Amino acid sequence: MTIAYFDCFAGISGDMTLGALVDAGADRAILNATVEALRLGDEVMLEIRREQRGHAGGTRVIVETHGRVGRTLPDLRDAITGAEIPNEVKRAAVDALERLGRAEARLHGLPESKVHLHELGGADTMVDLVAAFWLLRDLNVAQVYASALPAPSGRTGQMPLPAPASMRVLEATGAIFRVSDETRELVTPTGAAILAAAAKFTRPAMSLQSIGYGIGARDVPGNALAVWIGAEVASETGVALIETNIDDMAPTLLAALCEDLMAAGALDVSVVAAVMKKGRPGHMLSVMATPDMAARLTDHLLRHSTTLGVRITKPDRVIAERRIIEVQTVFGMARAKVKEIDGKAVDVTPEYEDCRRLARDSGHDLRAVMRAVTEAARFELGLDKT
Repeated sequence: MTIAYFDCFAGISGDMTLGALVDAGADRAILNATVEALRLGDEVMLEIRREQRGHAGGTRVIVETHGRVGRTLPDLRDAITGAEIPNEVKRAAVDALERLGRAEARLHGLPESKVHLHELGGADTMVDLVAAFWLLRDLNVAQVYASALPAPSGRTGQMPLPAPASMRVLEATGAIFRVSDETRELVTPTGAAILAAAAKFTRPAMSLQSIGYGIGARDVPGNALAVWIGAEVASETGVALIETNIDDMAPTLLAALCEDLMAAGALDVSVVAAVMKKGRPGHMLSVMATPDMAARLTDHLLRHSTTLGVRITKPDRVIAERRIIEVQTVFGMARAKVKEIDGKAVDVTPEYEDCRRLARDSGHDLRAVMRAVTEAARFELGLDKT
């Protein structure tokens, strides 16, 4: 599985993201294609050039706007959803945009429908978001990871640092911050939105295929964003399997326990009916976890169930690669999980919650919706071609 690691040693912005991805090998023609798809040809000018920031040399992307048009958040959303761009790019860009809108709405006490992204600029924000996710798609990136983000203190002008809009966007995303001695904004709202919509904030084990540096606007040494592109390598092989037999818990409590274990980080939880000693009916509870989570989940199981002990084994497992795509159907857009072996799609499964929502909204049978999503996904992946 191809992954991207954003090393935000000097922060992140939308234009730095575009520069880093192009520098890492993504097709720069996507930038112009983005402007064309969004119908911004008379409003946006792009410039791509090589620049140096101390020891960091890379690609700088400049997105200039002329005669800005006032757009509300719904206007921006409509422009993206109406553009001729890949569905998964559209979904991710809208997700990031709505995170920006919610943050601005909370900061200014406005309904989201009235939010204008004044400081961000509607056109350049759209280009940054759509192009970033399109470039990631071009690099076949299935998962984004990100480093800790620099968090300066004090103020720049009247704005406190870190920037309130960026912090609102990153709220409850798992973002990690480190102290910075800088006295300027390092994480822009657009850069924050890209990470909030796509990234896990941890450093993965990976084999490096390419690296790109996106150069920032300020001409100071080290003002760049690094993006590493490579294949994910499992840091630990195998999993921990935690099992216990329970014959004295109410079914409702057992169901709640399973939900809590998943929320606490379990990979999977299953319950199987069993006949216990003395012929009593009971259940065997199995929890699959990464080795580093085994102790935490075992403690949770001992504290929140009636069991007096658990069994822990470390079986090996073989898993297929998987990724999520979004497809258009007559009922609306829905996601589907793609099963891959050796980098090739072999099967697809519609996402139940999306299908359930479409069935409820349209009044159609859930089975019909699931069939439509499956057929659309298989067609997009070319699985039915002979």
